[in-house]
Amino acid sequence: MKKYINRRQFLKKVAAAAGAVSFPYFVPSSALGLDGKVSPSNRTTMGCIGMGGKGTGNMWGFMLADDVQIVAVCDVETEAGGYHRGITAGREPARRKVEDYYSKKSPSGVYKGCAVYSDFRELLARETIDAASIATPDHWHGLISVAAAKAGKDIYCEKPLTNTIAEGRAVCDAVKRYGRILQTGSHERSNDSVRFACELVRNGRIGKLHTIRINMPNTDAHHIMIIENPGPFPTMPIPKGLDYDAWLGATPWVAYTQRRCHFWWRFILDYGGGEMTDRGAHIIDLAQLGNNTDDTGPVEIVARGKAPVGGLYNAFMEYQFECRYANGVRLIGSSEEPRGLKFEGSDGWIFIHIHGGLLEAEPKSLLQETIGPNEIHLGRSPNHHRGFLNAVKSRIQPFAPAEVGHRTATICHLLNIAMLTGRKLKWDPEHEQIIGDCEANSMLARPMRGPWHL
Repeated sequence: MKKYINRRQFLKKVAAAAGAVSFPYFVPSSALGLDGKVSPSNRTTMGCIGMGGKGTGNMWGFMLADDVQIVAVCDVETEAGGYHRGITAGREPARRKVEDYYSKKSPSGVYKGCAVYSDFRELLARETIDAASIATPDHWHGLISVAAAKAGKDIYCEKPLTNTIAEGRAVCDAVKRYGRILQTGSHERSNDSVRFACELVRNGRIGKLHTIRINMPNTDAHHIMIIENPGPFPTMPIPKGLDYDAWLGATPWVAYTQRRCHFWWRFILDYGGGEMTDRGAHIIDLAQLGNNTDDTGPVEIVARGKAPVGGLYNAFMEYQFECRYANGVRLIGSSEEPRGLKFEGSDGWIFIHIHGGLLEAEPKSLLQETIGPNEIHLGRSPNHHRGFLNAVKSRIQPFAPAEVGHRTATICHLLNIAMLTGRKLKWDPEHEQIIGDCEANSMLARPMRGPWHL
């Protein structure tokens, strides 16, 4: 059996051999990082799991970095075209994009080096892969992230970090146990204007913070489609090239219909949490940052909502909620516009628009403030993907590590649980338990269909 070595091992062997023999060794300048190129030993090798629209976007975000090499892609589907906004998804289109991109950079104009997998476990088993990008449907985030940590990979996982609170804690524990870097894909957190706004709040520029107002409207075209036609939809033949059983994973077996998968899964609670865990995972995440509660959460949650009944989609499309933190700050939310969040203090307010980070403030002069050298500084990042790559190299935590992603997702899930039960929840953020409500507490985790388990 042939024994293969990775590029780092190869370079070490070349260096050792060069000192042991009399004739010269010639190593290409690109291998040494000369001529402005990054040497293979300094590159982060990555595999991408989940090649839909977001997964492909993240792949491009990493592939364009000179110190990254995409070496593998994975998806349960071979190829699927035009399922939402004309996006072509699947492992084969992703492979073609990788090889076309590297071919343009190759001296020969040809590159055929991207491996393709249908099973994420095979990708994670490759010793030469340093990091994994995970952009599957939410119900797969926890299982794959834990497996990646165990396999010694650093992890970029899309938000929400997991689809249940129990899975989130399992991811945090695995990342800590195996010494991995994880960046949750809450990219709004890396926006300069957002971080400036949160610095203003944290440094008391609006006085004492007392209320954070959250707006998460369901007014986009896809929301309207769901509201006007939630199903049910007829059973359909499973498309050729889709491993549907693998797509379902640990969730219950149900018959295939096109509107269950791809983009639309987000509004079915078995697989996602609706807008609450979509844009909500961005907006509530920034509330946590501005409130300095990244390592905890509210202690009381009250929420009421309206979801489609009797169809395929059951995520809440209308809602009103209020959470109270131990520090007295109230988090008040609704499905009203405009999308974003407003920090209200005793001396003024700041509104952050999602997406893009456009700021409004009262007084307007707040936005001309300068944060002094002895005040709280939250740092800046070139962008969210670059922040992850820098953390992989430095082993310093990125802006959205596992605990931050988990605590944000926890609030989103608690709000959905409060709407499902119709009851006020008392939350213990330290022990991560709902106090005095056994039914609600049982919803922190979900049974998993075999053979999958955490």
